[in-house]
Amino acid sequence: MIATLLFVVFIALMLLGVPIGVALALGGSIAIGLANTDTMMYGLLAVPQNFYAGLAKYPLLAIPMFVLVGSIFDRSGVAQRLVNFAVAIVGRGPGMLPLVAIAVAMFLGGISGSGPANAAAVGAVMIAAMNRAGYPPSYSASVVGAAAATDILIPPSIAFIVYSVMVPGASVPALFAAGMVPGVLAGIALVVPAVWLARRHKMGALESHMPRPAFWKSLIEASWGLAAPVLILGGMRLGWFTPTEAAVVAVMYGLFVGMVVYRTITVRDLFPILREGAELSAVILMVVSLAGIFAYSLSTLSIIDPVTQAIVHSGLGEYGVLSLLIFVMIVAGMFLDGVSIFLIFVPLLLPIANHYQWDLVWFGVILTLKVALGQFTPPMAVNLMVSCRIARVRMEQTLPWVTWLLLAMAVVMVLVIVFPQLALWLPRVLGY
Repeated sequence: MIATLLFVVFIALMLLGVPIGVALALGGSIAIGLANTDTMMYGLLAVPQNFYAGLAKYPLLAIPMFVLVGSIFDRSGVAQRLVNFAVAIVGRGPGMLPLVAIAVAMFLGGISGSGPANAAAVGAVMIAAMNRAGYPPSYSASVVGAAAATDILIPPSIAFIVYSVMVPGASVPALFAAGMVPGVLAGIALVVPAVWLARRHKMGALESHMPRPAFWKSLIEASWGLAAPVLILGGMRLGWFTPTEAAVVAVMYGLFVGMVVYRTITVRDLFPILREGAELSAVILMVVSLAGIFAYSLSTLSIIDPVTQAIVHSGLGEYGVLSLLIFVMIVAGMFLDGVSIFLIFVPLLLPIANHYQWDLVWFGVILTLKVALGQFTPPMAVNLMVSCRIARVRMEQTLPWVTWLLLAMAVVMVLVIVFPQLALWLPRVLGY
């Protein structure tokens, strides 16, 4: 009865528009109190304890830093220089600007771990350029929103950090390495329908008449941005710093590039950059800490084990259960952001993964691929929401284009399920 009430309260609060973190905490607190009616005050002491326990985890220190990196590189002009360099490589022509948008979003994924920040940085540069070249704004918003979803697969990734905190058997370096190949495959898969749609509908008619940047000049200007992922990921691989320390190094490197090299960031710009990073980090970490109360209530009420047994003995079989989980995550991804999905579902899904002896790193990549799909799946698509706001179009206008992009990334997810080595090969080669 109390277990049912827990989910009823949580869903009701969500439908009323209560923030996800508050809904998790209130539902969990009510369940904890009702489960300890004889010693309610003593039982409720678990609420602040688990609130603190949700935050007191070393890997979470990387989240504010990687969020801040996204804000710094957004304002430093790195995205514009990377776009010029990419255009200098692929040239001009129908479908080339969408290809450039996807490539730049993938590259920025190696600098910042936030999908919406990536969509904002790429969208601010690419959507206006694509509109000038003759691409419909709804198409431009679809491409940028989908391309930014590769951000949580290509390291560093905030989603992988949250998952590693919740799953002791999956380390951050192993998850970062496991996401690399699927992330690149996802980007390549998005290029195919993006270019095909552009050429089929004769978009970008003016693109061929736009000037092509000089290769060597654009390479020199973009070299500082190109070096950022090498510094971050190479430093972690060589053992110079941990993922958390790498986030701090990335912040200092971004400030050096913006303030000293490009001189696009001044001392006056630091306060709004820090405020933007602090606000977004506070939202993420507040949800993480409040979800700790919800997770504790699930454990206290012994909900996880009955749910696991019911699913395992449902007669669906291993791949049937996996298909069911993916369907549930698809529906959840339409309404919730990635971090919230992990915080709600991982405690319930982890025993199922352990029962079937699924590799926890591979399972984390599958879940993250689903979250990536959810980031540009209407009606609640955080990346698509950002790109639509920049393009000044309604989200429903993107459906004819974004559907093809969703199918392309779904194919990658199926490939990773059928061939787990696509995710596990690189971690094993690197010895994680």
